[in-house]
Order: sequence, then structure tokens, then C-alpha cells
Amino acid sequence: MRRIAAVILATAVLAFFAGAADKKLALKDLPAAVQKTVSDNLKGAEIKSIGKEKENGVEQFEVETMLAGKHRDFNVDAKGKLLLVEEETAIDAIPTAAKAAILKKVGAGKLTMVETFTKTGEAAMYEAGYTTKAGKKMEVLVKADGAETKE
Repeated sequence: MRRIAAVILATAVLAFFAGAADKKLALKDLPAAVQKTVSDNLKGAEIKSIGKEKENGVEQFEVETMLAGKHRDFNVDAKGKLLLVEEETAIDAIPTAAKAAILKKVGAGKLTMVETFTKTGEAAMYEAGYTTKAGKKMEVLVKADGAETKE
């Protein structure tokens, strides 16, 4: 009987925390410094969603936006510092070496999206989403010189 009660309690606790993690945030829910940074970086885009996460021990907000049919997402830490910007772009708009590396990785698969990936204070990188010939969804991140990286 105790085992059943423990399982029920554990399930309820997990359900509660899963529901809390799915809570949608609005701009007004963010700290003032974060609101300012988000507003300053919208550049006319529409906010699609805002999520809160912890990455490498840093609490941050991921803001997903859409502008003129293209994705433009950015992360802001809890103090309002812009950490990262990901902006959808065309494969032909990125450096030749990065383009070649991405197309080589995609091979016979299908390229689905290319984004400029820029961490504050660092050189831009290029992230591509693609589907392999076997149908598996994959991503690759390369530097301007075409070198593959994990960040």
C-alpha cells in the first residue's frame, strides 16, 4: 500500500513540475532589465514565445520571434544582458567556406533552415537544420571558415 501511495505522490509531483515548466511567459512577466533588452532587440518582430531556462548555470530567457516570415530568436540573462542571437538567413548569404561545409554535411539530405548564430562579443557562426536521406532530423554548427563546432 505504501508503494502505491509513493508512486501516486511521485506522479503528482512530476505532473505539477511539468505543468510549471510549460507555463507561457509574456513580456510583462519578465524582470524590468530583461523587458528593456527584449524591447530594444525586437526590431519590429512579433514575439512568438518566451521561455525560461538554465544553461551552464545561467538563468536566461529565450525569446522566439518572427519578422517578415523569418525566425529571429535571442537569449537574455536575468540581469538583461543579451547573450545570443539566432537569425534565419539564406544559405547563399553566408560565407563560402561555411556554405560548403554545411552542404557537404547535408549531402543527399534536405536542408531545412540556416541561421546566423552570434554570441555577444564573438564571431558569427552558422547553424543549419537538415533532414538526412534516411529521414533523420539533424543540425550542424560551423564557423565562418567552415570548421564544425559544438559552440
